[in-house]
Amino acid sequence: MELTLPIQLALIVVVAFLCQWGAWRLKLPAILPLLLSGLLLGGGLGLIDPQAMFGDLLLPSVSLAVSIILFEGALTLKFDEIRGLERTVRRLVTWGALVTWAVVTTATWYFLELPLDMALLFGALVVVTGPTVIVPLLRSVRPVSSVSRLLRWEGIVIDPLGAVLVVLAYELVAATGQGALLHGLWLFAQSMVLGVVIGSVVAFMLAFLLKRHLVPEYLRSFLVLSVVVGEFVLANWLGEESGLVAVTATGIVLANLKGVRTDDILHFKENLSVMLISVLFIVLAARLDMAQLAQLGGATLVVLLVVQLVARPLSVWVSTLGSKLNWREKALLAWIAPRGIVAAAVSALFAERLESNGVEGAELLVPLTFSVIIGTVALQSLTARPLARLLKVAEPAPRGFLIIGANPVARAIGKALNQNGFPAMVTDSSWENIRAARMAGLATYYGNAVSSHADQYLDLVGYGKLLAMSPRREMNAVATMRYRLEFGERNVYSLPWSGDKEEKHEIASQHRGGTLFDEDLTYARLASLISQGAEVRKTRLTDEFDYAAYLQVEDRQVWPLFAVDTRDRIHVFSANSRPEPKSGWSLFGLIREDDAKEAAKEKNNGDNGNGSALPG
Repeated sequence: MELTLPIQLALIVVVAFLCQWGAWRLKLPAILPLLLSGLLLGGGLGLIDPQAMFGDLLLPSVSLAVSIILFEGALTLKFDEIRGLERTVRRLVTWGALVTWAVVTTATWYFLELPLDMALLFGALVVVTGPTVIVPLLRSVRPVSSVSRLLRWEGIVIDPLGAVLVVLAYELVAATGQGALLHGLWLFAQSMVLGVVIGSVVAFMLAFLLKRHLVPEYLRSFLVLSVVVGEFVLANWLGEESGLVAVTATGIVLANLKGVRTDDILHFKENLSVMLISVLFIVLAARLDMAQLAQLGGATLVVLLVVQLVARPLSVWVSTLGSKLNWREKALLAWIAPRGIVAAAVSALFAERLESNGVEGAELLVPLTFSVIIGTVALQSLTARPLARLLKVAEPAPRGFLIIGANPVARAIGKALNQNGFPAMVTDSSWENIRAARMAGLATYYGNAVSSHADQYLDLVGYGKLLAMSPRREMNAVATMRYRLEFGERNVYSLPWSGDKEEKHEIASQHRGGTLFDEDLTYARLASLISQGAEVRKTRLTDEFDYAAYLQVEDRQVWPLFAVDTRDRIHVFSANSRPEPKSGWSLFGLIREDDAKEAAKEKNNGDNGNGSALPG
């Protein structure tokens, strides 16, 4: 069945989105459904033909897309994140890479009986891991921060190094004579130095333009994108495969320069990268010849097992000698090393060159690389999370609340949550409020939750929702904007505001998050109720005492705040979304007894020698 070019393009984009969405729903890295979809659409059903669609533009377009993906990943690398782990990162991308290269080369040469030079090239290809597979895997696995930071740094830094290693191996395959090795080593050194120099110069140039606001806000992302594409092409023209080194160096330098704001650029690049990654995996997998993949045979499985069970553990063991990592962290680090887009793209590029030169075994390079990509991703996607839990190196589920403000309202609600198994951390720049929160047993952060200090030192492990409960509405708005990307738009809430309702005085709804509790429960109203004796209490619903009965108890007023279902998941009542509590659920509500009932209660407590009831 032959589809027109527009239909093929539309099919790729739509399937790419569905794969990403499905992976999000199933909590799996998207690369697996993307690869399988590409194989099905291409070699399986023959619905798309990337070579016919893009022609000679295919591989150059893939290279440019990979450069943008790597730059976006490098922009997230802050040196502050790896303090104490620098030596381990350096070893992973140097000695660890060399160990992997040697082990995989030997296994490929011995089990697949490839020529030694082709085995060297394949070994260099599968050295790389990469952010396209590491970052989605880390989202689902959620390992402890030390393992997560090491894997992210290794995945981004080793991609350009691996590409340059492939250049060295390619020279050994394509060149002849006694000077081939020296020539390859010279090209390797030249590419590395040239890439780092060009990347650093470009980073400082961009920093100069951005810090002095010489480019308007709406052109900042466009400027960075155009410069990255330009430097990639220039670096590759001056030195083969130095372009990936250059864009990675630019991203790392730019991310660590003081006074350069990159958050808006990073947000744009993240969206672009998701689209590029999705399309690239489908397109590259669709080029794969299923017959070539089938003819590799059982020896490929043996090579895959060597990659997973020998090369990676040995690499990690060498790289972590003398480090502060415990054996559990090392074990998880030794298990996670999926191969990604750089291995796929570079294998396609060099296989085409070698085939045109008539090199024996070149036609097996791409299917062999894809078999390792599919094998490592499938295996690690399914097993990494259970292994992390078994080893006790997985972060707890994000069931905690980050609360902006440590005022009496925030303290009362935070204390009730905390006492019932939902961690609550309050943040405030008022020392008096923070001290009172600590006396109440709450976790605290003394400072502004949207400061650069908070970005580095506010530990959010285990926290998944934001409650902006400051009496300052601007503070609430800024906090919801900052943490919307961290927690997701559905998990960010702020209190309503009782000021002027005119549109020109209101903060736009997209900057406020969900409206907490109810439109009438402003900070002033909540503070007044609590000062009058209202308490946050937990109540369990039954068949006899359902939600309607809970709301209609005589002699009291109740404002539902949170609901906890039978699976111990908490739901926030908001003006935008109201849970429907059922029997077996528990409700947190702000409850105020009427004056007569409260007086009787206090008298009864006094007669029994008890104090007043505690909130929660």
